[in-house]
Amino acid sequence: MKGVKIRVLTNLAVGAAGFTWLDSLYQLVAFIVLMLLLKKYAWAPLMKVMQDRENYIANEIENAEKARKEADELLEKHRQMVKEARLETQKFIEEAKRQGEIQKENIIEAARLEAERLKEAAKAEIEQEREKAVAALREQVASLSVLIASKVIEKEIDEKDHEALVQEMLKKVGEER
Repeated sequence: MKGVKIRVLTNLAVGAAGFTWLDSLYQLVAFIVLMLLLKKYAWAPLMKVMQDRENYIANEIENAEKARKEADELLEKHRQMVKEARLETQKFIEEAKRQGEIQKENIIEAARLEAERLKEAAKAEIEQEREKAVAALREQVASLSVLIASKVIEKEIDEKDHEALVQEMLKKVGEER
């Protein structure tokens, strides 16, 4: 047994220290078989998962770009709508100001016309009152004149003569004016 131990030790020493083609060939065949098995069972599914992941990421990037473009378009539309709303509001304000000015002018004109009408009415009323006052004064003057004349003449005047004298005095007073 002593001889077997020496031989095993010798083989181990030679194998550890030397290069054998048989071991290398065995390792190469094992490596190729391992590569074929990996390619068939692991590499294809792994590549499929990687390709799916790549497609998913590319799709997400594309969707994000589309969403960004849509957001930009929507933002631009909103800006345009705000701009149009501001312009419309400005037009509305200008129209309201213009209508206010027109209404102001109409109110001023109506007030001026009403003042003119009141002024004319007041003048007419004043004229009527003046005419009444003049008529009353004429009547008083006529009565006083008749009274003075009757005292001067010292005779009584009948109603017909009195009326004639009043009319004569009214004519004189009217002509003096």
